[in-house]
Amino acid sequence: MALSQSLQQKLLQKLSPQQIQLMKLLQVPTANLEIRIKEELEENPALELDEEKHEDNADDLKDEFAETGEEEFDEPDGSEDEYENLDVSEYVQDGDDEVGDYRLRDDNYPEEDDSRQLPFKSQTSFYELLTTQLGLLNLEEHEQIIADQIVGSIDEDGYLRRETAAIVDDLAFRQNVICTEQEVEGMIRRIQMFDPPGVAARNLQECLILQLDRLKGEYGLTAAQVKMLDLAIKALNKYFDEFTKKHYEKIQRGLNIDDEQLREMMQMIIRLNPKPGGNLGETNKGEHYVVPDFFIFNNAGKLELTLNSRNAPELRISEGYRDMLKEYDRGAKKDKRQKEAVLFIKQKIDAAKWFIDAIKQRQHTLLSTMNSIMDHQYEFFLTGDETELRPMILKDIAEKTNLDISTVSRVANSKFVQTEFGTYRLKFFFSESLSTDSGEEVSTREVKKILSDLIGEEDKKHPLSDERLTELLQEKGYNIARRTVAKYREQLNIPVARLRKEL
Repeated sequence: MALSQSLQQKLLQKLSPQQIQLMKLLQVPTANLEIRIKEELEENPALELDEEKHEDNADDLKDEFAETGEEEFDEPDGSEDEYENLDVSEYVQDGDDEVGDYRLRDDNYPEEDDSRQLPFKSQTSFYELLTTQLGLLNLEEHEQIIADQIVGSIDEDGYLRRETAAIVDDLAFRQNVICTEQEVEGMIRRIQMFDPPGVAARNLQECLILQLDRLKGEYGLTAAQVKMLDLAIKALNKYFDEFTKKHYEKIQRGLNIDDEQLREMMQMIIRLNPKPGGNLGETNKGEHYVVPDFFIFNNAGKLELTLNSRNAPELRISEGYRDMLKEYDRGAKKDKRQKEAVLFIKQKIDAAKWFIDAIKQRQHTLLSTMNSIMDHQYEFFLTGDETELRPMILKDIAEKTNLDISTVSRVANSKFVQTEFGTYRLKFFFSESLSTDSGEEVSTREVKKILSDLIGEEDKKHPLSDERLTELLQEKGYNIARRTVAKYREQLNIPVARLRKEL
């Protein structure tokens, strides 16, 4: 194979390390920004958090960063020329020792501290609750190991989804405990008597029957109530598939009961808890609290946007590192070791400057994006009425802010805004358009709201079919197909008409 040389021209687009850092910071929610800053502070000793400084009002960020550009810094390559041309003037300036403006402020009028502490919910986890009850059984060592294995196999919803044979194998291979399936089943039945009722069931059917059995054991029940519980247990044992599909006529014929008995029995079953462990503290998951990135206030009909102060940390270059550069600049003799040390300091200060600049750019991008969204959806933020939402896609905001669509997407997917009507994820405000009979473009969010209202107001004994919903929407002037109605209904997590039927 002959070798040949050729001249080619290619167009490549590369992101600088600073741009990559900014993109990553944009994705970080406000709740996690403090953790990210702490990581940077630990990695870079040239970066400091100015704790003495009063927190500036987040409103001022609009003006401060309105003309912020991306500042570039040349990273040293470690060559000998770098040692010979070290210039510390850009790092050490005459005004560094002057008293900052923040020291001249009147302490009698402190600015509002907007830093909010994340709430922490203290509670007993579901696993701890089961373990506590297990300790009351007074088991032998062999039984205790089996019981611990079973409790450890129960998921966060309260179900034991592992087969009995698999639990026997786990005990044999992992715990070196030989037992039979009968022993495991016996222990499962004992654990099924724990609170909450229905725990350690293998499926929904068994879970509901366990709860009904527990209700039968309550003191003070009348004969009619016991009879109705027996009827409900029989219905779940024989007609569970019909129950899940809401084929009430088949259940009624099979049990030979009238409408009133069917209604009473179904109300009893519906009140049961399908996830016994779901309402208790979770074993592996923590509570998730939304920390809004923005606040929108209605001030006498005029909307005001502020940025959460956690997005505006007071970062600065370490004074100690600046002092080291001053000492180097004053010194007459500069050997290679000193130059290497100063080069290290310069690299750390450069990295600190890049990070501070990235934080400022993050603030500017967040405010610019949210301000454009607020202007586009102004009527919604004034009224809170979802039907006032206008069609809006990422491209619309990207054109208004002169940002890339991917940048807008990063902001919209991970940020929240708090309004007087609730807290919303930014992507909530993005929706496609749909034409009405008059040719006007409306948001699909508006159509979904009307669809949700129609279903909410329907007669649950005779719920509206997708065909009827389509007709009602078309009567209101929305040109929409039945398959689109079905798609929107599924996106709203609303089941089909048959499953919405109630007695």
